[in-house]
Amino acid sequence: MSNNITVEIYEPSKKREWEDFVEKSNNGTMFHLQTFLEYHTPGKFDFTSFMFRKNGKLLAVLPGGLKEQGKVFWSPVGASYGSFVTEDLPFSECLELVDAFMEYCVKNSIKEIFLIPPPIVYSKNISQHIEYAMLYRKFDFELHYISHAIDLKHGKDTFLYYDKTARKTIRKILRDNKISIKESNDYDTFNQILLKNKSKFNVKPTHTLEDMIKLAELLPDKVRLNMVYYEDTPIAGSWLFFCNSKVVLCFYNMLLYEYEHLKPVYLIMHHTVEKAIEEGYQWVDIGVSQDTAASDPMTPSISLIDFKERFFARGILRSTYHYKFSD
Repeated sequence: MSNNITVEIYEPSKKREWEDFVEKSNNGTMFHLQTFLEYHTPGKFDFTSFMFRKNGKLLAVLPGGLKEQGKVFWSPVGASYGSFVTEDLPFSECLELVDAFMEYCVKNSIKEIFLIPPPIVYSKNISQHIEYAMLYRKFDFELHYISHAIDLKHGKDTFLYYDKTARKTIRKILRDNKISIKESNDYDTFNQILLKNKSKFNVKPTHTLEDMIKLAELLPDKVRLNMVYYEDTPIAGSWLFFCNSKVVLCFYNMLLYEYEHLKPVYLIMHHTVEKAIEEGYQWVDIGVSQDTAASDPMTPSISLIDFKERFFARGILRSTYHYKFSD
């Protein structure tokens, strides 16, 4: 499995090179940027990320971190998506890349690997060379989550592909003109909606108010908050990540349930799709659709999936690739 790819641990002095590579890559996202990871409190995670070079040229980067006294490597750590970020590489180089990392792990006593790549729709040129290389080297799967994304291939006609209920509801909202949506920096109000929404399901948000504000400051071109108002009262909001040149991710779509009858999330979804089309994106990722109360983490939330499918959303896999070295 030996090859001429070198593996080096990322150092902050290489940040500019790392960021430029991710932005120009085939499958990189904002979650792979070192700038994104900087929103975490220093020391919260043991970040250990890697850069791979072939004949001196940067071939790939791999953000992540070590757990269990350095015996287990996870990618991502402190983010939604991780795994290898590359240019549009031929399969032979992808196999070399996987082999180089596995050899590094053996030499450095890393016993287990967990990698969560972005779903396939995030790739500018569709390719699963890396994934197949991992499977060929006998990686297995820890988990699959079902996520949903809206294909914007129909452009301004995407609305016509919503189901009848969604089209009727959105037309009524727009006609009545009592509910509005606009971009906002009112994270304090959104956080109150977020906390109240999550408490209904006995869970806590992934991000604190301070986290959201810091991310908006670190990545102002990639983070956007939209708020929904009933007359002058804020009743819902949507926190969006512009992950790469192809995909917009709805990280949080939240409402106050006392206003659920006004269907504000229908307006959020339609507004997000319209803006994504207007700004040249190809997909709107509306996140995983799991039943968080179920004992099996892979359990789908049928009602949530049914709702997402009203907007021409289709299922995409968010999978965790896993390898355990034999003793």
